[in-house]
Amino acid sequence: MKLVRFGAPGAEKPGLVDAGGVIRDVSAHVKDFDGASLGSASLDKLRRLDLSSLPAAPAGARLGPPVARPGNFVAVGLNYEDHARETGAPIPAEPILFNKLSNCIVGPNDDVMVPKGAQKLDWEVEIAFVIGTRARYVEEKDALGHVAGYAICNDVSERYFQIERGGQWMKGKCFETSGPLGPWLVTADEIEDVQDLGMWLDVNGKRMQTGSTRTMIFTIRHLVHYISQFMVLDPGDVVTTGTPPGVGLGMKPPVFLKAGDVMKLHIQGLGEQTQKVVPFRE
Repeated sequence: MKLVRFGAPGAEKPGLVDAGGVIRDVSAHVKDFDGASLGSASLDKLRRLDLSSLPAAPAGARLGPPVARPGNFVAVGLNYEDHARETGAPIPAEPILFNKLSNCIVGPNDDVMVPKGAQKLDWEVEIAFVIGTRARYVEEKDALGHVAGYAICNDVSERYFQIERGGQWMKGKCFETSGPLGPWLVTADEIEDVQDLGMWLDVNGKRMQTGSTRTMIFTIRHLVHYISQFMVLDPGDVVTTGTPPGVGLGMKPPVFLKAGDVMKLHIQGLGEQTQKVVPFRE
């Protein structure tokens, strides 16, 4: 299934995408797509619905993030060897974890706002997974059973804040609008091999990133296991898993985003998202 949330920010309704690509309103059957509704029993009930009998979402409706109110938004750094090399960083021996804040999550096609004081705004196409079953000290062989589904994430990053302002990476990762997510959450059963998905990102129509989840240093299965050794992942939590090469920081000379730029992202089987970069607004 493809789970979507449509409507104005803060007033989204849950929907499912039918076989013809039409978004069907399922708000009569589930209050929202949050942690409580992402378990296997709840998803199985949705699978049994006759989507053709349900109302369609309004044409052109805005898409919100496909998950409502995640409790945690965890990110993995330098998880593609070629990306680590382009930034001059050593290949990590263990996954590098940092936090993004859940209030930086926006819809897949919402504007990305340049934060105050930004100097080096960058893009990162990533595959994110969403937890469906509480994960605590999970064995690697059981890890994917805790995943409800997958979505595209743009881990928008301010490199000056992240690298040159001292302290943790989250300084450059948590600003308002820095976590576009969607367009939908594709349930795990729909993805045959999550470690074999092509991905790309364009800026102003120019291909910047091309990669595949095949080249991850640490697989999603391993990440669920590994992260659960240090913290509990609850249903609805989002984990974004790193980016392939082609970020602006790694170019010679570096290239960074400016107001007016347009990013377009794609991951095989997970759809596309598009954001326009806009100036800071109060």
